[in-house]
Amino acid sequence: MLIDAVGNVHAALAAGAQPRIVSLVPSITELLCDLGLAQHVVGRTGFCIHPAELVRAMPKVGGTKDVNLEKIRALAPSHLIVNIDENEKPVVEALAAFIPHLIVTHPQTPRDNLALYRLLGGIFGAESQADCLCRAFEHAYAALAARPRKTPRTVLYCIWQDPWMTVSKDTYIANMLAEIGWQTWQSPKPERYPAFDWSPAVIGAIDMVLLSTEPYRFTAAHVDALERQIGVPVQLVDGEMLSWYGSRAIAGLRYLDALAGL
Repeated sequence: MLIDAVGNVHAALAAGAQPRIVSLVPSITELLCDLGLAQHVVGRTGFCIHPAELVRAMPKVGGTKDVNLEKIRALAPSHLIVNIDENEKPVVEALAAFIPHLIVTHPQTPRDNLALYRLLGGIFGAESQADCLCRAFEHAYAALAARPRKTPRTVLYCIWQDPWMTVSKDTYIANMLAEIGWQTWQSPKPERYPAFDWSPAVIGAIDMVLLSTEPYRFTAAHVDALERQIGVPVQLVDGEMLSWYGSRAIAGLRYLDALAGL
């Protein structure tokens, strides 16, 4: 059965059917392209930037949280793909009122990508492409698992400043980093993406800070300034490689392999 993240059961399209897909998730848009479905994507967010040569032809419908409902309505989509973390529930509910099929995604661990490939491949008739992605993922995952482990580290993964924000341990990012034995610092706050201050208690509890290139565009200049401020090693990391599930997760596993050597 083809079941999404909230338990919705989906039917595979009939042979020859021509779906009209709106994707409000950048990494899912990339995955759809890698499944050979780019020609069926009739709407995407302005943050859906990969692969550039294919998404350029797809109409933009807004951001991941603020979308143009009437523009989407005019596109007459048959399917809407969203993510629990990235898209706002009221927006999704408004769209679901006139889009026949709503597909909800919520990968939380690297291996959840396998089910994601099979779900979208099964719905849209791209099973063989999904199988290829599954094999590539398993190959990269096995190579990472075979790497000798170093001493575990506690890292603070930063996604924003003003205010400074991090990720909780139940997020996809934290579970990616756990694959190389890097445990994310856990805020006492219950939020999945909590704000924090650079208190002595926080600084004393971590071995390294990771500044992500997205959603906030941290740079090498931020690394130098923060390292001088807190006296803890700071590393700039590729946010897409660590937070984008879907097909990019395969490259993300290889990126983790390189990161583990630091």
